[in-house]
Amino acid sequence: MSIIVCGSVAYDNLMEFEGNFGDYILPDQIHILSVAFTVPNLRKEFGGCAGNIAYNLNLLGMNPIINATVGQDFDTYKQWLVENDISIESIKVLEDKYTPQCFITTDANNNQLTSFHPGAMDEAHLNPIPNRDDIELAIIAPDGKQGTIQHAEELSERNIPLIFDPGQGIGLFNKEEISKLVSLSDYVVLNEYESTLLAEIMGQGIVDIATTLKAAIVTKGAKGSDIFVDGDCIHIEPISVENEADPTGCGDAYRAGLIYGIVNGLSWEETGKLSSMIGAIKVSHNGTQNHTFTANELLEKV
Repeated sequence: MSIIVCGSVAYDNLMEFEGNFGDYILPDQIHILSVAFTVPNLRKEFGGCAGNIAYNLNLLGMNPIINATVGQDFDTYKQWLVENDISIESIKVLEDKYTPQCFITTDANNNQLTSFHPGAMDEAHLNPIPNRDDIELAIIAPDGKQGTIQHAEELSERNIPLIFDPGQGIGLFNKEEISKLVSLSDYVVLNEYESTLLAEIMGQGIVDIATTLKAAIVTKGAKGSDIFVDGDCIHIEPISVENEADPTGCGDAYRAGLIYGIVNGLSWEETGKLSSMIGAIKVSHNGTQNHTFTANELLEKV
């Protein structure tokens, strides 16, 4: 069975600032903000939410089908996906666009400043959900606005269970649009800030929103995660990491664990622990697709 993964496939430019952003950003001078950070360390990595989720699903032994739009510079990423046996059959190349580009600067306290060029991602609506009979579950990670709505409608029409992961793109949608997307979804997954923003946009708390879904999952970084299901809140303790190398992509790794748990009928406690373990493994490695693990070695610890 296959998992459809909608969202960005992007090149990540990861930079490390050795100081703390807060020491250089003056709260009373925000209106005239002009700062520059020298970043002695720069890495270029394969990333994007859909690419990251698919990479982790592949490590779990699942069959992710990335549904994304990319640009004329996709060849290097394409080679990487092929080498890792990740399907590219539903990736559409737009020759007049660039593949999305993410520029992330992380300071000594793991605070991040991110700039993102969506490029071909904004044309995601040109790439419909593939017409295949083996789709077991789909996730819509941050993507083009029109594409997100279109893909959610297509999945709903075909009765394919959907995880909605709006991410930092949540601000693109008004109350009517976000309410519709939630109504078309079976699950919603967000970080703590995004859950607060979703509640403000919809005018109801995450607990109430969760009652309309099979589950709502809120990740909270070093504080673990909460899974709201059947009127209860299941708290998942964080997994400690000795070497916190890079937080980028941790949330995507966690989402792969959610998908595995849902598809394979794990309990929510088991699903949350598995997801946290995958996230912790990712955090201990630089880049978003440089870590490895096997499903069996993790399931033994769940």
